[in-house]
Amino acid sequence: MKNIVFDLGGVVFARNKNTCRPELIDFFSFVRAEKMPEFWEEYDRGTLTRDEVTDVLCRLKGCDRDTCAALIDEAIDRQEPIAPTERLIGDLKAAGYRLYVLSNMSREFIDFLRRVPVYRHFDGDVVSCEERTVKPEPRIYEILLDRFALDPAETLFIDDRPENIAAAERHGIRGCLFDRRDPEAACDALRRMLLA
Repeated sequence: MKNIVFDLGGVVFARNKNTCRPELIDFFSFVRAEKMPEFWEEYDRGTLTRDEVTDVLCRLKGCDRDTCAALIDEAIDRQEPIAPTERLIGDLKAAGYRLYVLSNMSREFIDFLRRVPVYRHFDGDVVSCEERTVKPEPRIYEILLDRFALDPAETLFIDDRPENIAAAERHGIRGCLFDRRDPEAACDALRRMLLA
């Protein structure tokens, strides 16, 4: 294995439930649903703007625009590296692996995450809002492989959604399902696989 590809949300970054207001966690509980709501998927795809998503959320949640906008700001600002994954990424980079990102992410969120120090370890990224395609659609995996000339047989993809892993495997990429509920154990397993 030469190339390690990371999903971002739930794998590299998350909101710490211990430091977030319950109101924020409840407001964005839909992002952990088995099926992502269509409006949020289109936000990640880059076909809905933040203003349009704010309108949708105001209707769905029954709140005013200022409250909704403030909660979106807070959701962006509260993203932080998952400590075991951050350590793993640094160690993988030091071991000589090529590291990449393949993520469904909206413009405002990715602009914030790219400024976080751990992001500097990545050799490249493919982000849905910039490509107008989302996981698990085949096109986004094709872009990843083509853009960075990756051999699928030498590439491991780490994601917290089974459907995204299955799509990667259909392209010959080995998949690893990340348990976002226990990142320490997930990273320990990856260490044994990649750094033993």
